Formats: sequence, structure tokens, C-alpha cells
Amino acid sequence: MDSESTKEIINRRIFLRSAAATGAGLALSPMALGKADPDKKPDDINVALLGVGEQGQVLMTACLKIPGIRIKAVCDIWEKYNRKRVSRLLNAYRHEHNTYTDHKEMLDKEKDLDAVIIATPDFWHAAHTVDCLNAGLHVYCEKEMSNTLSGAHNMVLAAKKSGKLLQIGHQRRSNPRYKFCFENLIKGAKLLGQITAVNGQWNRRASEPIGWPKNAPIDPATLKKYGYASMEQFKDWRWYKGLGGGPMVDLGSHQIDIYNWFLQANPKTVMASGRTNFYDPQTHEWPDTMMAVYEYETAQGNVTAFYQTISSSASGGYFENFMGHEGSLIISERENRCEIYRDERTAPKWDHWVKDGMLYKQCDCEIEYIEKAKKESIPKCGCPQITDSSTGAVMDVRETPRPPKYDLPVAMDKKPHLMHLENFFDAIHSGGKVALTCPAEVGYETAVAVLKVNEAVEAGRKLSFQPDEFNA
Repeated sequence: MDSESTKEIINRRIFLRSAAATGAGLALSPMALGKADPDKKPDDINVALLGVGEQGQVLMTACLKIPGIRIKAVCDIWEKYNRKRVSRLLNAYRHEHNTYTDHKEMLDKEKDLDAVIIATPDFWHAAHTVDCLNAGLHVYCEKEMSNTLSGAHNMVLAAKKSGKLLQIGHQRRSNPRYKFCFENLIKGAKLLGQITAVNGQWNRRASEPIGWPKNAPIDPATLKKYGYASMEQFKDWRWYKGLGGGPMVDLGSHQIDIYNWFLQANPKTVMASGRTNFYDPQTHEWPDTMMAVYEYETAQGNVTAFYQTISSSASGGYFENFMGHEGSLIISERENRCEIYRDERTAPKWDHWVKDGMLYKQCDCEIEYIEKAKKESIPKCGCPQITDSSTGAVMDVRETPRPPKYDLPVAMDKKPHLMHLENFFDAIHSGGKVALTCPAEVGYETAVAVLKVNEAVEAGRKLSFQPDEFNA
């Protein structure tokens, strides 16, 4: 890619890091920039919230920040807490709405809805999504699509049959930093060279069981009707087989989706280890410690990808690390975790990208260390210290210095879910001309890759994927 082509790419990115970049997410939103259909009213999209627990409230909060979105209905089986709390907040924001326990009653009575946001437990996703699509509504459904492939398959078919939009909640797909890395660094500039390995994780600290107000439980009859044996199961549904898919599905699906996206391929094989090392297996039916190894065959060559999720220690947090023969990329939804390192041999090439605004350099250890070593002072960048070969000054020889570190010229001033919802609503406004960043077919491919990990743990051996498995 020549210099002029690169400059053209950068100039098209109005979310570059600068005082004028008033928000990477805003640049992606025609509504926010006033490009929506001028004949439509400000409150032209009427939305229902289906499931308003913790994640549902995150999505609701994001919706309240988007102009032209009116929340007209709330559906949740926990009347005494979730519904009451959310309804009170919506009233404060002057969103006139009705409340429901059963989604079918809501669909039967609410005749002016345009879209539904679904944040119920995974085992309800398929039924809720299919019913809403069949009712003629656009749907935003949280990941994972379903706790079963048959359920996810039915969701894809319902979206095709209805002609309505179905966005799956892999919100990194709408994150401008992830989009910039894929479009410009990996696909465009091929900055890392040939990617041969990927490493990622999401570790969480141990937590106590999720409680609830003892004066506001869901009555046993309602719990049973909607698939729960107890309030404990209702609150901790992710850990129960048949309800959720455990931490690999809950957390890993976000990042395995990035593996597939950045590698532009689906995995060929997977092997995995998983067992309960910390929690009580009676209350945590899924393993709390899981590690998986995928094998990919990409257009550039073979890639081996490792992933782990641990539920008893937050060590290292969460990130994805793509390693190529010319450099490596560490990226996370936490903006301060994004780092890019180059191989020493690629200096001229990378200087070219810095000059053109594709990257900006945080520090140059090779230069800084030698200069600091001569003065026998500690470098500000905090990298490991070295011996200056010219003077013999020794700083610290525990390890060799890291290669020069770079960051992205892309700012983040919006919450990830907000940008993903903006993309969904923009697509509705445009009549489908604005593409969804995670449509049903993409979400299905990720579901296939992720759910197979639990199968591999159960089988105790490497499992293969057939190409047609990824087609719903």
C-alpha cells in the first residue's frame, strides 16, 4: 500500500485521535450526525425491552442516550424488582410504557413497536427472538445467540423468513478501535505480517453467589413456568446446564468472535480442558477453569489460537493478542490495554505508517534505553533495563527490552454497547442500507465455534469442524 493510499484511508477516518474527533462512535452513527430520514419524527423508533436484569439495564441505559428511541414496553418475569426498578427510571426519563410478564402478551397488545431488545438468559433467546421476528419486529439479541445450535439455527431462519434485522450482541464488532485494527492494520496494511498464533483470555475474580432482596422474590409458580427451579438458579443461570453455557460461552464468545473476524476464517479443530477447581459443582455445573486450543487455516497460512477463562482469579484481565512474524497486536475493550509491538527488522516500514498517521509511537525502547543507560538512569517508559554495548553501563539484566511500542490514532468516548445499538438503529433507519456489524449469520458462526468447546471438554479429545457446520 503506497503512501497516498494510506493517507486516503486515514482521511476517511473522522474518529482519529484529535481534539476534533468528538467521538469514534458518533462518526459511525448517521442518526447522531443528523443523516437520518428528515421526514421521520424524532421518536420514530419504538422499542420494547425483553429482559431487564443486569445486562438489560446496561442496554436500556445506552438506549436512553440515543436520540429518537422511545422505550414503549418492558417485559420481565421479576415484577417486584427488575420491572419495578426499570419502570421507575423510564418514567423519570418520560418514556411512557407498559409492563408485562409474558412476552407473548406483550407482542399481542403492543401494536406500534418497531424493535425489541432481548437480554434474557441464553436458553430463552431462540424462542423470544423467533416470536419477535415473526411478529414483524427488528431484534437486537444479546450473545450468545442460544445455548443450543438448533436454537441459533432457528433464529437465523426466522430472520431470513421475516426480512427483519437481527443484530447479535457481539459489541466489539462496532468498536472503532477493533474496526480500525481489522480494516487498516491487519487487512489493509498487513502490519503484523503473517499471523501464526493468537492468545487470549478473560479471567475473573472469585465471587459470592448473586443474592436478591429477600422481601421481593419471584413466586415459585412463576419460576417454574419460565424454567427455573429456584431463585438461586434464576440469579446464577449462567452456571447451570440447560440454562447457560458456562464461562466459555458467557465470556469466551466475545473473544473467539474476534479470532474468527481478524483471521477471516472459521476454526478447523478444537481441543479443550475444563474442570471445576474452585466452586461447588452443585451450584456451578459448568467448569470454572477452561482452556481451549483452536487450529485455523487462513489465506496466509496456519494459525494456532489459545484461549482461557478462569473464574477464580482476575490475573491479566481480558485481551486478545495476535502474533505475526513482523509484529504483534494486543487489543482489549479497555482502551488502555491496546498495544502494538514491531519486530526490530520492520523499522522502516513501521516508520512509514507512523508518518502517515496509521500509528503513533508511545516510546522507542531501543533508543531510550541506550541514552538512559549512558546516564545510568531509569527510562520513563518502565521497560526492562539493558546493558549499553558502547559504554558497558548496566541498568538491569533480568530480561531484554521490549520492542518499540505503538498505539492507535483512534479515540473511544462511548460505551461499547452504545455503539453497537447505534449501528442496529442506524440499519433500521436506513431500511437495511446500513449494514449490521454482527448479523445473524456471523453470530451463528461464532456460536458454532464456541459451543464446540464444551463438547470437546466432554469428549476429552480434539474435535473437527466441517465447513458446512458454519452455515445455518
